Amino acid sequence: MKSSAQRALRTPGVPSISARKTHYRELNRVLRQAVLEGAREVELHDVLGQRYLGTNIRRPVRFTVLGTPGNDLGAFMDGPVIEVFGNAQDGVGNTMNSGEIVIHGSAGDVLAMSMRGGSIFVKGNVGYRCAIHMKQYADRQPLVVIGGTAQDFFGEYMAGGTVILFGLGLPPGERHRMNFVGTGMHAGRIFLRGSVLEEQLGKEVGVVEPDASDREVIEQAVRRYCAHFGADAKEILSGPFTKLYPRYLRPYGQLYAY
Repeated sequence: MKSSAQRALRTPGVPSISARKTHYRELNRVLRQAVLEGAREVELHDVLGQRYLGTNIRRPVRFTVLGTPGNDLGAFMDGPVIEVFGNAQDGVGNTMNSGEIVIHGSAGDVLAMSMRGGSIFVKGNVGYRCAIHMKQYADRQPLVVIGGTAQDFFGEYMAGGTVILFGLGLPPGERHRMNFVGTGMHAGRIFLRGSVLEEQLGKEVGVVEPDASDREVIEQAVRRYCAHFGADAKEILSGPFTKLYPRYLRPYGQLYAY
């Protein structure tokens, strides 16, 4: 049986670009040219660390990436869909406005930094300072869904949007190990499946059980995650969820008061 990555290879009628031994500037030039010429879908093969793929592209185009894209995948993008069959490095979705990024692996640090719209789904784990400065922009509500776990400063200085962490792959009864969760958080919401200790959370974070409307948000995100990665929605939803919310609108306001 073919893997999902193999099935994605060289779809008939879809432009295919090889990134083998190609500098990231040249690869991005070729990619942008394909989009300007009207391509609605592009496949990138043999990607190995090339940066800025999909950056600042503002058209409804779909990119399928085979390999490991470099930093700032989809930065500032507004509309495209990027699906990565592999891992991704740092800065995924940096300040993205809309669209969707799907990663069939894990991602590095500062994923979704200053993200203001669209959605990011990661099958595995993420690194440090993910969702830092993530925010709501106008009527846009960014969404980040992570199947595994994260490192320290998760949701730091969050100013809007929704982040959901499933903790899949953690041994039964083992808590998330990340510290300083939600430090400086002043808007938005974080849903954690599994457990953390109070001392792992920023002082600005409150903890409650998800209510009915929260559960609806979680269920919709779980179903989207499962549609991408083939997971078991019932199993994920059976786990306990905790909601983290900001206790203060201006957590550091007193530092600047005279």
